[in-house]
Amino acid sequence: MKTIFVSLALLSAVKIYGQIGEIGGAVNWNVHGSAPSAGPTIAIEFTPVEDWLEIEVGATRSGSNGVSEWSFDLLCKKPFAISQKFEFMVGLGPEFSSTKTNGLTSTDWGAEFALDLMYWPFKKRRFGWYVEPAYDYSFGAGNEQAVGFNAGLLIAIK
Repeated sequence: MKTIFVSLALLSAVKIYGQIGEIGGAVNWNVHGSAPSAGPTIAIEFTPVEDWLEIEVGATRSGSNGVSEWSFDLLCKKPFAISQKFEFMVGLGPEFSSTKTNGLTSTDWGAEFALDLMYWPFKKRRFGWYVEPAYDYSFGAGNEQAVGFNAGLLIAIK
């Protein structure tokens, strides 16, 4: 139920403030060997400085083996136009996560580094696809590190 609420809230924000909506799936692997987790992800991107800065606000709900996690990120990305159909971005920013394990909830701050490849197959750029590999580093106890992969649908909001 929380996933639906957060998704609707972000989609509402897309209609008001966003230029691009992202809806997809995410898989994360902890570098220290715990089981991978997976779940839905949603984000909005807007461009405060054309060809120089894009800001992405995203939320992911993931889980595996009795562990569930909400993570939220705010990435500042530098876009690079590869061609009329392809864009590439490099991003960095803070991440907040809330993890529930065996009934206990813990929260943590960290940083995320992401590479983003967007493909716009149609000339009007209303719909497209994205893939986004990422690296997360936690500032909390144990300094967890994870490698992740998001992919999904791009929806232009104009």
